[in-house]
Amino acid sequence: MARGWSFYRDFLPVVVIIGNECNDMGSLTLFKAATLQGMNNHVFVAYAYALATTVLLPITFFHRRSRVVPPLSFSIISKIVLLGVIGSSSQILGYAGVSYSSPTLASSIGNLVPAFTFILAVICRMEKLAAKSRSSQAKVIGSIISIAGAFVLTLYKGPSIIKAHTHLSLLLQQPLNFLKSEDASWAIAGILLTADYFLTSVWYILQVNILKVFPDELTLVFFYNVTATILSTAVGFFSVPNASAWKIGLNISLISIVCSGIFGKLMSNVVYAWALHLKGPVYVTSFKPLQIVIAVAMGIMFLDDTLYVGSVVGATVISFGLYAVLWGKATEEIEEDVGSLESPTIENAPLLQSLRTETSEKNSTYDNEGQSCGFIVPQDDPVMLIPVCLRMEPALFFPQRGTNLSS
Repeated sequence: MARGWSFYRDFLPVVVIIGNECNDMGSLTLFKAATLQGMNNHVFVAYAYALATTVLLPITFFHRRSRVVPPLSFSIISKIVLLGVIGSSSQILGYAGVSYSSPTLASSIGNLVPAFTFILAVICRMEKLAAKSRSSQAKVIGSIISIAGAFVLTLYKGPSIIKAHTHLSLLLQQPLNFLKSEDASWAIAGILLTADYFLTSVWYILQVNILKVFPDELTLVFFYNVTATILSTAVGFFSVPNASAWKIGLNISLISIVCSGIFGKLMSNVVYAWALHLKGPVYVTSFKPLQIVIAVAMGIMFLDDTLYVGSVVGATVISFGLYAVLWGKATEEIEEDVGSLESPTIENAPLLQSLRTETSEKNSTYDNEGQSCGFIVPQDDPVMLIPVCLRMEPALFFPQRGTNLSS
């Protein structure tokens, strides 16, 4: 019987990953607001990683003392260092791109992550791609639909459904006007964000590879943050030698650093590591197109933006694509469970295999006290050997002294 529905494996990952996407968009929003107040993006990344590492230090210490965890070999440490190089580089490029543009553009270009990740996962043999498999078809088609829906939402407006109101206070509008910035350097931002999201896909793939041999998400995230803190701080000091730029006051800059460090670099990375270990990189990245939906929703709620038909159509298309990917992944897991149950068990029972081979080669009769009795062992089902043999005379299994069974 195939595995049934599980809250832990089927429902919880959906909830926490969607929560992570909301968290990421909120962090980008606060970061952009902080950059408008003069905060440097290199300083932001270094402080956020340093805060996450500081908070994780005692948690990881007690975590490793309270349970049996796998040892850290040189190979694993090397991969974690490489993960830190890729992750910190991705963050530096990404936040630089957002500083040139807006979180909305970042979420739009982020729709490339599922495509990048799927291609890399197939190349690294982490995902199966069979043209005739329904699960593979659903994952591919669903990914394409989600990406297409995100670009529809980004590029097509259409008639307005809910118009903006002009009575919204300027106090709320001004800190968030960057979401509607039109004079930013979009070309530079596009290049930086594309490089960021390609490295993000590589980061997902490498993290899954590490978790296969080192299944301790919390320790992995801690040492990753340590590496990223060292690298981002070195890059920050080199890029921003002015000491005054590293002074953070009690303002939006401090709030953005705390939120990004605690909810982004710490909680978000732990959740992503857990989900990657449980469901794989393609499943996790299939939720990325939701970021543009979240960005539009934030614009409507906090900026009093106008809701257009294109936003509704794009969000609907993304939902269908996401459902197709989730269905394909669930179907693939069911197929794997059924396949493991239907696979021959003969390899796992060498004694039974030898007994079957030995008896089937004879396929003869045995005369016990003048009575002939024969049996045939089914070639295609070794399990049937037991009920067939139980019908034989006891002397076949417990021969008396001097009885010759080899004739």
